[in-house]
Amino acid sequence: MSIVIVNRQRTRKVNLRLLKQIAKELLAELETENPEFGINLVGAREMAALNWKFLQHEGPTDVITFDYSEKQKAENKKEKCLCGEIFVCVDEALLQAKAFGTNWQSEVVRYIIHGILHLLGYEDARADLRRKMKHEEHRRLRRLSRKFSLAKIAGASKITA
Repeated sequence: MSIVIVNRQRTRKVNLRLLKQIAKELLAELETENPEFGINLVGAREMAALNWKFLQHEGPTDVITFDYSEKQKAENKKEKCLCGEIFVCVDEALLQAKAFGTNWQSEVVRYIIHGILHLLGYEDARADLRRKMKHEEHRRLRRLSRKFSLAKIAGASKITA
């Protein structure tokens, strides 16, 4: 299992060690085999640039996921693996937390769950698929929030974990 978390934003300090533990727990619950992916915590400016460059959408968004599993399979002749990169916008997490009466830490975890679900093949392009994905997102977030104190994600910041 290879998970790299990089904090490239300055809005909030983040306990990357705890965030990595949460991601590992989620992956264990989902019974993934040898996942290899990165989680990048970014600010609104960087997320807006990514959103425009890759999706031609203006402004920042909460999470963008890049699935590299087919590339990995082609290069290594492996079966499909959970390989990719998730970009999480902490500034958007702050805005959404305020709008939905939650906290930014649980929003960050929700975005990570969302990105991992995309890597597992979940889609949200249509309303029916979006409902199914949101249901799974909520279910996973509830389970993780019972096991971990998500408020403790607000903590010491490190460059990598």
